[in-house]
Amino acid sequence: MPMGSPSISLRFTIFLSLSLAASSSSPSFIFNPTSPSPLIPKATPSDLLSLLGPPSESSSVNPLVATELKSCFKFLVPFTPINTQQSPHFKFLSYRRSLLKSQRDEENELIWWPPEPVLELARLAVDSGGDPGSIHRALDPTVLPVPDVEGSKENKCQLTRTPYGRRFICQELNSYLEYLFKLIVERGSAVGLEVSLNRYDLFHGHLFIAPESGRLGILFHAKEYPAYDKEVFPCNMGYCQKGSNVTYDDSMNLRNILWLAPLPSNSTKGWMAPGVLLVLDARPEGIIYRDLIPEYVNFARTIYEDDLGNVVVDVNYLNIGDPLPDYQIFIC
Repeated sequence: MPMGSPSISLRFTIFLSLSLAASSSSPSFIFNPTSPSPLIPKATPSDLLSLLGPPSESSSVNPLVATELKSCFKFLVPFTPINTQQSPHFKFLSYRRSLLKSQRDEENELIWWPPEPVLELARLAVDSGGDPGSIHRALDPTVLPVPDVEGSKENKCQLTRTPYGRRFICQELNSYLEYLFKLIVERGSAVGLEVSLNRYDLFHGHLFIAPESGRLGILFHAKEYPAYDKEVFPCNMGYCQKGSNVTYDDSMNLRNILWLAPLPSNSTKGWMAPGVLLVLDARPEGIIYRDLIPEYVNFARTIYEDDLGNVVVDVNYLNIGDPLPDYQIFIC
């Protein structure tokens, strides 16, 4: 999540407001200290990523952990693990897409097998040994000041980590990031996530490289600035919260959305797994809430990007239009 004065980050706001929330919130939002069953080992971020990888990785996860984690996966695009020998080479993708029968099929295909520049970036992350610099070097050095976003400057709110951003040299990469934001909004309601592209709700994600596999991913955070409510969300989050109409309710369980790029083989030119797009359900009775959500932010249901891998950049999709909407990518 973006940091920076004068806004107050959700991480530290939640920490400072924990005691107040515990006394004011309804029981469904209070952390349950009951220890997990000794029969079920604690899940790890590595387990989560492995289950979304090739069979060689997913089979290594404890079966009990795997069953519980899978119950918390809400796929926005159907999950289709593949055999390495069956993975397509990207030079055939345009032909494959021309044979598809519906727009939905084409949208799914763009997650499983994105455009060539995205595949090249995914391979670069693996071939570099997970070096964030390999991604940084794909960015245009041009510095882009972040303009006013939906009246944020009037409220003294800085939404992004820095007051400036950049974009990828390859425009197709920037367009693909826009596509991900739009698809999340379009398909979220099918899994119970009503989400909007605005500065209080969904406007950013964190691009990371998984430490073990080198897989490229983005952890998106929706419901970033819920409205203050003395009964259910008694947290003053500073300037960026002012004017929010985001309601704190059970939809907070679904605020973590994960995209993973296709996983290239580190020994061949083939691919070990297609791309993935899903919502991670952090409902209080589930294993994600129990094992992957830090206790001090359990009622905010926040999974932190640095638990999933080495954070490379923040990806922001901001409406800088006035009065007409004008959404643009700013990478910080």
